[in-house]
Amino acid sequence: MTSARLHADGLHRCPWPGEDPLYMAYHDTEWGVPDYDDRALFEKLILDGFQAGLSWITILRKRDNFRKAFDDFEPSKIVRYSDKKLAALMNDAGIVRNRAKIEGTVNSAKAYLKIMEEGPGFSTFLWDFVDGKPKINNFKTTASVPAATPISTRMSKELVARGFKFVGPTIVYAFMQATGMVNDHLVACHCHATCSKLKKPQRVKPK
Repeated sequence: MTSARLHADGLHRCPWPGEDPLYMAYHDTEWGVPDYDDRALFEKLILDGFQAGLSWITILRKRDNFRKAFDDFEPSKIVRYSDKKLAALMNDAGIVRNRAKIEGTVNSAKAYLKIMEEGPGFSTFLWDFVDGKPKINNFKTTASVPAATPISTRMSKELVARGFKFVGPTIVYAFMQATGMVNDHLVACHCHATCSKLKKPQRVKPK
């Protein structure tokens, strides 16, 4: 099934959470909700990178373990990780033990801190790609939802140029969906209208 499905609670949802309570809760309360918090956006971008080659529910089930292992994704702490800490992460069964992704997180934390030092912040840097406000899509089926877009490709290239790892166009688009930069809830899903109302006023860029 690729269209919104009716659940036992009387609500229509996008089909991807299935009947998994954790997945449905994430779908209903987080996915597609605009997020403007610098550190939270960093966390979500890193977790989307860890998802590469895996399913999101796998990451979601391990998210609390990830937060504990990576010091709540505080970049200023991550950049100071020693070889001993990296080895401990590789031995932590509670997370995805992928050396390239773990070491990539340190590189991404460095890139994040540089953006925070140089400009108006990580959130502004990212949201400027969509002019500071969510793009509301009106897809009826999951088959209509793209895996990547020109905007996610541009964002990916800029992130890579700044030193971020595991930020390809598809990963970045999944990140944009999760953080509400695009509203890709199917139109029949009960969250589509709710998320469409969560618009932050567009920023006026200084001339």
